[in-house]
Amino acid sequence: MIIGKFVAVAVIGYLLGAIPFALIVSKRMAGIDISKYGSGSIGGTNVLGTVGKKAGAVAIVLDIGKAVAAVMLAKVIVGDSVLLVAGFPLSWQGGQVIAGLMAMVGHNWSAYIGFRGGKGVATYYGSWFAMYPAAALFGGVIIILTAARTRYMSLGSMLGVLGILCLLVVLTVAHEFPIVYLVYSLVAGGLIVYQHRGNISRLRSGTELRFGEKRGRLDV
Repeated sequence: MIIGKFVAVAVIGYLLGAIPFALIVSKRMAGIDISKYGSGSIGGTNVLGTVGKKAGAVAIVLDIGKAVAAVMLAKVIVGDSVLLVAGFPLSWQGGQVIAGLMAMVGHNWSAYIGFRGGKGVATYYGSWFAMYPAAALFGGVIIILTAARTRYMSLGSMLGVLGILCLLVVLTVAHEFPIVYLVYSLVAGGLIVYQHRGNISRLRSGTELRFGEKRGRLDV
C-alpha cells in the first residue's frame, strides 16, 4: 500500500510534467511548432525568444504550475506514510522529491510527443515553489541578474541551479534541512546541466544566442 502511494506519485508527476505547454502555447498563439525554431527546445525560454514575451510568459507559468501541482499532490497522496528504503525513511518530503524529479523527466522526455521536450528549468523551479519557495526565489534572482548582465538565459539557468545547490548545502549543514532536498538539488541540477550541454558548447565557442536576438527556423 505504501509503495503504491510512491508509485502513484511518480506516475502522476511524470504525466503532469509531460504536458508540452510550450508546444501547445506556440501553436495556439503563433501557429508554429516551437521544436523547429530557435534552439529547438520545447520549453518556455525558447517560446519567449521565438514567439514573444506574452507567449513565453504563459508557457513558463504553465510549466511551473504543472510541477507545483505534482509536488503538492505528492504531499497529499503520501500523507503520514513512511517507506523504508535501505533503512532510510522516505516520508512525504521524499514523495515531493520523486514527484518533482519525475515532472522534470516528463517535461524533458514527454510520452505525448515522441519523448521530446525541453530542459526542465521552469519545472525544476516549480517544484521548489511547492517545496521551499525561498529556494526558487533565490535561484530566480540569480537567473534574472545573470540574464540582465550577459543576456544569456542558458547561463543564468545553470548558475541559478548552482545557487540553489549551494543554498541547500548551507541549509542542510547549518539548519538540519531534510537531506532529501539536498539530494534533489544535486540530481535535478545535474540533469539540467546535462540538458544544457549543447548550450555549454555554444557558450564556449561564442555562438550561443543572447536573449533578444532573432531566432529563426531550424534546418530540419
